[in-house]
Order: sequence, then structure tokens, then C-alpha cells
Amino acid sequence: MLLATIVLWALNFTVTKYVLEHGFQPLAYSTVRYGIATIIFTWFTYGAEGSFHVKRRHLWLVVLAAALGIWLNQVAYVYALTYSSAATIALILGATPIFAALIASAIGLERLHTRFWIAAAVSFAGVGLIALGKSSGVSGNLKGDALGVATAATWAAYTVTIAPLMRSYSPYRISALVLAIGWVAVAITGITQTIHQSFDLSALVWICLVYAILGPLVLTNILWFRAVARIGPSRATLVANLQPFIAAIFALVLLSESITAVQIVGGLLIGGGILLARQRRAAETT
Repeated sequence: MLLATIVLWALNFTVTKYVLEHGFQPLAYSTVRYGIATIIFTWFTYGAEGSFHVKRRHLWLVVLAAALGIWLNQVAYVYALTYSSAATIALILGATPIFAALIASAIGLERLHTRFWIAAAVSFAGVGLIALGKSSGVSGNLKGDALGVATAATWAAYTVTIAPLMRSYSPYRISALVLAIGWVAVAITGITQTIHQSFDLSALVWICLVYAILGPLVLTNILWFRAVARIGPSRATLVANLQPFIAAIFALVLLSESITAVQIVGGLLIGGGILLARQRRAAETT
């Protein structure tokens, strides 16, 4: 289940890049995709739990999670892939765990030590190499790379935000509520693009859209949490760090994108930084 989830997530970079290059406007794509996914996943969740109730004191956290994990994250994500390559954005998103730890530290949830700061410096050096190491140079895609960093940061902030909610509610209920609230914000932001979007698109684009809805949004929400319940969050998250590299391979093979040796080194630095940070946490736990 865990490997299936990682592969589904990884392929989504290539699928989204293809869809955006073959007819869909960025926010129109997110509006349609998240709208249908919200209907499917809320139906599944209500069938399983029979309620979407959350306590009033937790509502602001749900809204904040929706703003970070769906609205801001999706706007940054689709425009990152519009301006930059799928392989590059996938590698940049490998730094997400570092952002999560920094945010948790900033709000007092976690205490970071010297080893982590070294790990963070190594990972961010990797991000810099990925941006600077393009064969076409950095200037043309700097906007996309910056949005890739914003995508990683907003997703990290989302994971920190939902942590308290997970102690009181099932992940399915939280995901359903976050999807629904976040979709409203995405739809409002992208209403102009959606109104003017032409839906006379190729069959392959529609197939990609169906995949992007059922795979990375619906099925992975189910598989991921079940896998975490069986093998534990630490092991699951460690394996999930393979996602950016698998995503880059998909982009190279299916989209014929290019990647330089400098970018590969950058990706390895990000992975090395994450492993270094995790070793510190493991030592503390022991």
C-alpha cells in the first residue's frame, strides 16, 4: 500500500505537467480536479463514519489546514509546474520534511539541535543546486522554482497544522473537510479561468484528469493512512522520501525532460540532509 501510494503521488507530477501543457489552465484544472475529488471522498467518508462533526474549538484549525494544504498549496503547485519542469519541482519538494521541522520549531512544537541545522543547510544547498543546475540556466525558471519552494513550505505547514486534529478525529474526516473547504477557496480564486476554460480537449488529457482525481487525491488518502497504521509513521515517512526521485524518473522517461549532474547532486543533498535529521531524532527516541 505504501509503495503504491508513493508511485501514485510521484506520477502525478508528470500527469499534471502534461495536462497543463495540453489545454488546461492551471486554476481551472485544480478547480475541476478538486471539485470531483471532494464529492467522491466526502461520499466515502460519510459512508464510513456517518458524520463530519468537529468541535467548535477545532474549526479554525480545519480552516487553516484547508487554506495551507489545499488553497495556497495548489495555487503554488500548478503554477510551479507551469513555469518549471516536473523533475525539478519534484526534487525541490523533497525538502518538505525540513520545512515541517522548521515550522514545528518556530511555533514551539519541536526543539531543534545543531545536527538538524546542519541537515537543513545541506538540504537547502541541494535546493539551490537544483535551481542553478539547469542546462537552460536559472533565469527562465526562477519563478517556477520559487513556487516549488512555496509548495513544499505550504504542505509542510499543513502537516504541522493537522497534527493536533489527528488526535481527536480520523484522518478521513479531516481530509474530507479540508478538501471541501479548500476547494471552495480554489474555485473562487480560479473562477475566471474556469469560466473561460475550453473543454474541447484530447482523450489523453481527460484520462490524465481521471487519474489525477482517483489516484493521487482519492485512493492515496485511503492507502497512505492504512499503511501508516500498519507499519508506523516513522517508517512510512522514511520510505516516502523516495517519492521525489521516482517522480523525477517519471518526468525524464514520459516527458523527455532533462536533468543535469548538478541537479542530481542537489537531489542527493536534500535526501542526505533528511537522513541526517532523522538520525538525530532516532537517537533521541532511543
